[in-house]
Amino acid sequence: MDREVKEQYQVLIQAKDMGGQLGGLAGTTTVNITLTDVNDNPPRFPKSIFHLKVPETSHVGSAIGRIRAVDPDFGKNAEIEYNIVPGDGGNLFDITTDEYTQEGVIKLKKPLDFETKKAYTFKVEASNLHLDHRFHSVGPFKDTATVKINVLDMDEPPVFSKPMYTMEVYEDTPVGTIIGAVTAQDLDAGSSSVRYFMDWKSDVDYFKIDTTEGTIATNELLDRESTAQYNFSIIASKVSNPLLTSKVNVIINVLDVNEFPPEISVPYETSVCENAKPGQVIQTITAADKDLSPAGQRFSFKLSSEASNKPNFTVHDYRNNTAGIETRRNGYSRRQQELYFLPVVIEDSSYPVQSSTNTLTIRVCRCDSEGTIQSCNVEAIFLPVGLSTGALIAILLCIVILLVIVVLYVALRRQKKKDTLMTSKEDIRDNVIHYDDEGGGEEDTQAFDIGALRNPKVIEDNKIRRDIKPETLRFTRHRPPAEDNTDIRDFINQRLKENDIDPSAPPYDSLATYAYEGNGSVAESLSSIDSLTTEADQDYDYLSDWGPRFKILADMFGEESYNPDKVT
Repeated sequence: MDREVKEQYQVLIQAKDMGGQLGGLAGTTTVNITLTDVNDNPPRFPKSIFHLKVPETSHVGSAIGRIRAVDPDFGKNAEIEYNIVPGDGGNLFDITTDEYTQEGVIKLKKPLDFETKKAYTFKVEASNLHLDHRFHSVGPFKDTATVKINVLDMDEPPVFSKPMYTMEVYEDTPVGTIIGAVTAQDLDAGSSSVRYFMDWKSDVDYFKIDTTEGTIATNELLDRESTAQYNFSIIASKVSNPLLTSKVNVIINVLDVNEFPPEISVPYETSVCENAKPGQVIQTITAADKDLSPAGQRFSFKLSSEASNKPNFTVHDYRNNTAGIETRRNGYSRRQQELYFLPVVIEDSSYPVQSSTNTLTIRVCRCDSEGTIQSCNVEAIFLPVGLSTGALIAILLCIVILLVIVVLYVALRRQKKKDTLMTSKEDIRDNVIHYDDEGGGEEDTQAFDIGALRNPKVIEDNKIRRDIKPETLRFTRHRPPAEDNTDIRDFINQRLKENDIDPSAPPYDSLATYAYEGNGSVAESLSSIDSLTTEADQDYDYLSDWGPRFKILADMFGEESYNPDKVT
């Protein structure tokens, strides 16, 4: 049986009882038979030659065509693997299998060029991945076909002779000097001329290019210390088709010209001890150059001609781009000279040689026996030997603190005195109230503001009197205005006598309210809470001597007479 010819069969089966004799019963059923596939068929190409046309501008990695071999098997038995037979074109193309359609997809591995080669021919082999060893005798399970690829000529952009251009120019090159050139050609059959342009995205104004020749020249003066390298792009386009362009990077390195002299890398200000010995190194200096120093360049150090004859200091060149400042005599005195200015000449080794004179400031300081600096200030020269700067600062600080304490003490005394005066003025008991006009008599409650007797800390707004004014007045009493410096106590006693004489005046005509007792009262506290005696021990008989106005008060607090009739 062959599954590729017929895959399914139906078989009708009948069963009879009684051994199939007459009168027996029978039953039938249908059996469906499906053939499973085996890999007994190799893949076969429907044709032996496949022709493909590919543009020369096709991108590397893109699919340029498909071929297919046919395998009548099913499932994994029909899976096909495609391979390019080594030979012509084997290095330019590759083939893979599409897992869904089982087609061979031909891809480009390298760019094509119609001007170099117009056609390629190679063979492709198709084979099964899963072989069945029972059918090896049938023959090889693979097939081969020939693929011919014709390259189509396309209008391509010009091609530069190099993938990148690198140029060099000295920073002192005059404007307009040609420093190099780029070249591009049209490789198409028409061979059109080429034009060159600076890429506007590069934004470089220091160079310009000739549109026809491709030469690059300086457009401005260059400065390596400002910009050491320039990187921009050049665009080439065909005259016949300006839309076809190509781009290349250009790197220009600016070479250094020795135009800056070397200088001391750090503006040193060194010091020397008064007890320094000859040949003692007090400072090590180094140099720096703004120019790009080539490998092996050296700096040399020496004293200037006018300083070399002085017997104070000298310069020792260590010949490793450093030098030491050494003393030349024994001992230095701040009283004679506090500062020394040492001119040092530094030269480089480039061409042309550049040099500069750098002045070092050397300060004379007082040091201990071990060479540790103790003081370099000018003021310290005139101080006693046993008094250091720290001690002087401590003494000055103590003096300032004492002055501050004295000032604070005087200010507090003045403030205290001022507060005492203010308290005395604000104390109502010590004040004398002057009235120029008493008013319209005792009935005029506004004539005398009794609230003036209150403590100013608890003065409240004037309230309406709650006493009863008399309906009629028997007579009006006039009293001369109080004289200056009249005591309040005499004034109140005089008013009390006048009210005692007048029987028609209500007893609360001269009601006075005190909000606080005051400080240092000679009467002490009027409260009975702290009294040592009980209410029964006190004698209130003196109330009856105060007159008829206090009769009710005397009856309330006086001794009750014993009445035996009221005893029950």
